Amino acid sequence: MADKDSIRLPSTQVKLQLTTRHSEISLPENTGPILVNTNLRRYALSTLVNALLETEKPIPFEFLINGKYLRTSIDEYLTTNGISAETVLTVEYLRAIIPPIHLASFEHDDWISSVDILSRTSVAGQWGVTNVSRSMGQERLLSGSYDGLLRVWNMSSEIVATSPVAGHGGHTSSVKAARFASQTQVISSGLDRTIRVWKYVEEADGFSASLHPQIELYGHKASVDSIATHNPSSRILSASADHSVGIWSMRKSDAPIAPVALIQHDKTRSAKRRKVSISTSIPQRGPLALLTSHNAPVSSTIFAPNDATVAYSTSWDHTLRTWDLPTASLVDTRTTSHALLSLTALPELNLIAVGTSARHITLVDPRASATTIATMTLRGHTNAVVTLVRDPDSTYGLLSGSHDGTCRIWDVRSSRSEKDGMVGESIYTITRETVKGEPRRVGGEGVKVFGVCWDQEVGIASAGEDKRLQINSGKGVVGNNEGD
Repeated sequence: MADKDSIRLPSTQVKLQLTTRHSEISLPENTGPILVNTNLRRYALSTLVNALLETEKPIPFEFLINGKYLRTSIDEYLTTNGISAETVLTVEYLRAIIPPIHLASFEHDDWISSVDILSRTSVAGQWGVTNVSRSMGQERLLSGSYDGLLRVWNMSSEIVATSPVAGHGGHTSSVKAARFASQTQVISSGLDRTIRVWKYVEEADGFSASLHPQIELYGHKASVDSIATHNPSSRILSASADHSVGIWSMRKSDAPIAPVALIQHDKTRSAKRRKVSISTSIPQRGPLALLTSHNAPVSSTIFAPNDATVAYSTSWDHTLRTWDLPTASLVDTRTTSHALLSLTALPELNLIAVGTSARHITLVDPRASATTIATMTLRGHTNAVVTLVRDPDSTYGLLSGSHDGTCRIWDVRSSRSEKDGMVGESIYTITRETVKGEPRRVGGEGVKVFGVCWDQEVGIASAGEDKRLQINSGKGVVGNNEGD
């Protein structure tokens, strides 16, 4: 009896209308539908397009049908989607994505909890000093570490500024989050329950800088694990293990007096633990409001990208909550099946991405009109997903960092339909250079990723348990929907 795999049924044909949004790789305008076998996959289609373009050197292409990447044969796509082979299928082609190659690694003395980037294209780089443009090569990286210090780096892996130690305005315990609020301001938070506002000053030579403490913010009763900033309104959001979301001002003139009991408690506690004298010369302020609807630690919070009067927060209580900041009131609650550990927004798609303790990422439509909670699930990580950022160059791109020791890059168009709904797969996995070539570590032991950032100029920065701030290229990794 013949092996069933050796049996070949007559191949069906289908007409394809090939299109692209990129003029430099477009076919002649009079190119009509092309008849092809339905057993073709991406590689064969890429060869076909190169032949039609008569390229001197083959260009690898990706293909989109109805906004989704083709990851099967054409026949499987038609069958899965119930489309007749008699239909003229419109197929969009674009250059294949570029791998995120390793560029550099900056070594620390302790675990790194957080990373941020200041460049001419970053949000913070465009806020604050309006008459100063940060040129190429002048980018800065900010790291927050478990040793309690902030460090600012140049692109040559040199430290240009370090925050003061405890007793001189610095954190008295591990830093958990750090952000550039503008070209001249840095915000940080940590296990010492405080948020700190810093003035960042660069010297004229461009090789040195300083971080001066400006304000200490008190109000939380447990670790402050995540912060978000909005410079135009001088507002800070904080997510704390005390189950609350804090709203703060970067300006000491706007902020209430700090709670005396919390200041005394924290300073006494810090002095006993570290045996240091605590400086009291730095202005201390309290929150504008504490939002207390969560009933478990709050893991992350962000401002809504298109409306800074709205905030989102995620929590170990399995919920994504929407807040109206002017009234400090809860607007909406979306309850999921797992603890939520991180979030970021995909504003053009009206989606919020949340990382879970169950190793996956859920895409949620936060609008009140949404009829379902999860619109798609992104699967691939093997441990908790603790940090998320969007691709600055693409509507569809997303970067995640996990305790499994990897970062994954996602294109939400790279998905398939399963019985439980739409499921997405990562298009690239970034491993830690410190264990390159070694067997995969179970649970990410020793290489857990704690923080990520994605910048148009610098690329992808990730950091964590291996005490390295790792830089990978990020340009062109995810194709966009528009031409160059």
